[in-house]
Amino acid sequence: MKVQEVIQILESIAPRDYAEDFDNTGLLVGNSEATVTGILVTLDTLEAVVDEAIANNCNFIVSFHPIVFSGLKQITGSNYVERVVQKAIKNDIHIYAIHTALDNDWNGVNAMICEQLGLTNRRILIPKKATVKKLVTFVPENEADAVREALFNAGAGAIGNYDHCSFNVTGKGTFKGNEDSNPTVGKKGETHSEAEVQIGITFQKHLQSSVLSALFKAHPYEEVAYELTTLENTNQHLGMGMVGDLSRAVTEEEFLALLKDKMKTGCVRHSQLLRKDIRTVAVLGGSGSFAIEAAKRAGADAFVTADLKYHDFFKAENKILLADIGHYESEQYTKDLLVNVLTKKISNFAAALPEGRIVLSQTNTNPISYY
Repeated sequence: MKVQEVIQILESIAPRDYAEDFDNTGLLVGNSEATVTGILVTLDTLEAVVDEAIANNCNFIVSFHPIVFSGLKQITGSNYVERVVQKAIKNDIHIYAIHTALDNDWNGVNAMICEQLGLTNRRILIPKKATVKKLVTFVPENEADAVREALFNAGAGAIGNYDHCSFNVTGKGTFKGNEDSNPTVGKKGETHSEAEVQIGITFQKHLQSSVLSALFKAHPYEEVAYELTTLENTNQHLGMGMVGDLSRAVTEEEFLALLKDKMKTGCVRHSQLLRKDIRTVAVLGGSGSFAIEAAKRAGADAFVTADLKYHDFFKAENKILLADIGHYESEQYTKDLLVNVLTKKISNFAAALPEGRIVLSQTNTNPISYY
């Protein structure tokens, strides 16, 4: 199995198209054509993690956080980032970071928090914009079914819990080919009229290349007429944070105790108690102060996140309970998610990785301790 094959699996569950613009996801160190001997999954890539990968004969590290976030102007080993890169290159270790691509995924970081807290009726807190595309194309009536099916097979026409979705209008298309043309129907130099179906179909933007490829392959015309637009529609299954409901309303004290237990944190920093029950909960793994207002608008009784600053807690404004459980703690279950997905996706595991395996890192990369 090549590094690129593992990357394709990772990007099938969390496409890089949906990573935030400020982020640095993808293959950060290594060669995509290298053969994989084993995969080590970690939250952070530190020197100790690279050592762990070497000890486990794993030459591919799948990391949630990117070790290289901004540009490196030199690699002299003067800080931990440069030392990690040096050690990885020296030992032929390849490093891939998934970060906000998985943050925005429906089954990603925030789904894991919801799972731990037992939240149901889940919905995206801040849906990601400009992620839905619309394709309109014009096909001869007798070829419409085949073209539609090809587009469906490429992933187009899936909306939430439904697939094979399209809208079709019959009409008449006209065209005239020049002397260099080779028309499928009609004759060059003559205006031709053809009964056609206008097919309208939507798809997620990361599928654009495969959808267009399917269109061009299945369409009978020499020149394919099509329109491609980006929609303003809200994507209900993609974005930052989640909102869900507890099975029953609990007191604020009960909720904070639940947080401390299920999220295995040594401390929960929270805003002023409001003496009201908690039932609807918003969550956002990692630094989530930017989503406080969104949590209020969603009608959440509590918002669970990390890295809240002093003045962020004032934004509760006696309307919501803000709970900071710690950055590491909010994302700690991401490693388990990635190991489970990779194990399931690499079905013929022994043949795919004959010299190694998928390993859950045992290195505690949390830089914060509690006294």
